[in-house]
Amino acid sequence: MRASATARAVAPLALVSSNASLLIVDGNGPRREAAQALAREAGFEPLLAENLERASRLMEAQNVDFVLLNLECPEDGELEAIPQLKQRHPEIPIVVLSAHNDVRTAVQAIRMGAYDYRVQPLEGEELRLLLRSAAEAARSTAEQRTHRDRVHPKQCLGGLVGRSPEMEKLYRIIAKAAQSTHPVLILGESGTGKELVARSIHLSGPYKDKPFIPLDCGSLLPTVIESELFGYVKGAFPGAHRAKEGLLALADGGTIFLDEVGELPVEAQAKLLRVIQEHEIRPQGSMRRVPVNIRLLAATSRDLEQAVAEGRVRRDFYFRLNVLTLRIPPLRERKQDISVLSRHFLDRLSRAGGTQYSLSEEALKPMLAYDWPGNVRELENCLERACTMSSGPVLRAADLPSAVRNAGLQCARPAGPGPQILSLADLEKQAILSTIDRLNGDKLMAAQVLGIGKTTLYRKLKDYAAGD
Repeated sequence: MRASATARAVAPLALVSSNASLLIVDGNGPRREAAQALAREAGFEPLLAENLERASRLMEAQNVDFVLLNLECPEDGELEAIPQLKQRHPEIPIVVLSAHNDVRTAVQAIRMGAYDYRVQPLEGEELRLLLRSAAEAARSTAEQRTHRDRVHPKQCLGGLVGRSPEMEKLYRIIAKAAQSTHPVLILGESGTGKELVARSIHLSGPYKDKPFIPLDCGSLLPTVIESELFGYVKGAFPGAHRAKEGLLALADGGTIFLDEVGELPVEAQAKLLRVIQEHEIRPQGSMRRVPVNIRLLAATSRDLEQAVAEGRVRRDFYFRLNVLTLRIPPLRERKQDISVLSRHFLDRLSRAGGTQYSLSEEALKPMLAYDWPGNVRELENCLERACTMSSGPVLRAADLPSAVRNAGLQCARPAGPGPQILSLADLEKQAILSTIDRLNGDKLMAAQVLGIGKTTLYRKLKDYAAGD
């Protein structure tokens, strides 16, 4: 496995603005010049430093958007360069390049403040994409900070977006859970944002300056999970040629987030239960117990009570996790957040693509009628596809996936088992009441979707009540 896959996944992004500056810190002259040429080709203003002292002076004297830091021997203390640079410039992302393909070193680099850790040699295109992604991260951080100062706190918390009553309730629970040290179990369907909730709890509490280590329990083989969590000593099993520190030890003082915790093998559940109760770990092959102080957050999209009944989850482990429970509402239960979420995603897509996208009322109607089984993740993918398919900056219904468009058509059809002949007044009443029902009683949103004034809507509802 490449170290960068453990540290952070980097997705290709559009070209950044030409005034973005890149500080290349590398003691190897030819390699430094090659990175300089690639940076210029991609539209950056490169700054060069052959050592840490020179890099610090440049960061004090000039505007730097991000840093490309090449480390020859990260295991010999060179990682200390990361906190030294971040100390005075915490907002600048640092990308670490190294010839050492070691997962433990990569996690340590991220823990010490690096934005990403990549293994040399890098192909030219891979380096270009990496630089673009880091520059986007620098701009996004600054924009989010400005946005948070401007947006009502109940509309956005951390990476969570929404102002519906369901989300306001979730924000209040997150605020309470953040101040506790007890384990938290986060329940929610796939795509609802369970990791975002976990990060919000971490960043809102006393552990915010400490590591946040996520682990997707469903993505690893059962035989690998235990060594990833607890680590092992040299010679613990065939192939263990040197000791490896586990994620629980790396998270010491901070938070570990176990996504899809119900996929943990029963044996690993028993050992993790001891960690929760005794605050200590024992690496594989070792007789020595190591004290740890971690906050455990877990999430699942499955029914853990049923898993307990089937013997796939230990009852005592479930009860220990279930001290505090958060349920994230699916998108179909907070449809009034669709327009807020859409603006949030379109703003991000606009920054990445250079086109200021917006959503037409024509496109919003079927989106409000659709049930979004993939939740917020599906909404984000839908808008990405719409931006790709659109012939202009305004997204139309025709740009949406067929499943979303068809939901809008079905919503517009009269209800009933067979053909009906209704008056225009009855059709209008049916459309108004159906829309309000689908929007969970949100009359202002219904007026916006139907294209009528709120005063007109309230008058008609009063007439309907009088007629009944």
